This record gives sequence, structure tokens and C-alpha cells, in this order.
Amino acid sequence: MHGNKSLAVAFVALLGCASTPAPTERMATAEASIRGAQEVGATGSPQAALHLRLAQEQLAKAKGLIASGDNEAADRMLLRARADGELALALARANAAQVSAQQTLEQIQQAHERSQ
Repeated sequence: MHGNKSLAVAFVALLGCASTPAPTERMATAEASIRGAQEVGATGSPQAALHLRLAQEQLAKAKGLIASGDNEAADRMLLRARADGELALALARANAAQVSAQQTLEQIQQAHERSQ
């Protein structure tokens, strides 16, 4: 009976030491958010560029954590990278919309001035 208890304790300890699998899906989504922000022109807006750079740095840190075997910390870092990548994308889109709206407003004003 005592042997079974020791075996159970060893089994539970072994389960506690089991490593977290590499966060490959989170890696893919973080990379996709960064790529999306780059494609939309996040470098053209200071705020978007900042968050893009943060996302890239976090992605690099996550890759280092995976290489060192700390998949749990890498998973958390990839969540941050994805969030910053998505924020960079949203900020870049907002900046593009603002520039477009400003250009349209200027065109309307020029057309109005010509018609007078």
C-alpha cells in the first residue's frame, strides 16, 4: 500500500514537470498580425510604427524563450506580440483613413473655390 502511494506521488510530480508544447499556433497568429501591419503601412504612422516595433521585439523574445524551452513564457509573449501587431494594424488603418478623409476634404474645398 505504501508503495502505491509513493508511485502516485511520483506520477503526480512527473505530470507537474511535463513541459508545455511549443505555441506554434500563437506564433503563426502573431507573425500574421505583424505582417498585416507591415502591409498596411504601419511604418508611416508614428504610433503604429511603435506598436509594430514592440510586436517584432516580443516575437523575437518569444522565439528565444522557445529555444530555451520556456514555452509557457513564450506563449504569453506571443499573446503580447499579437496584440501589439493588431494594434499597429488598427492604428495604420485609422491613419490611412484620416489621410484619405483630409485629402477628400481638400478636394471638396478646391472644387467649392473654383465654382465661386
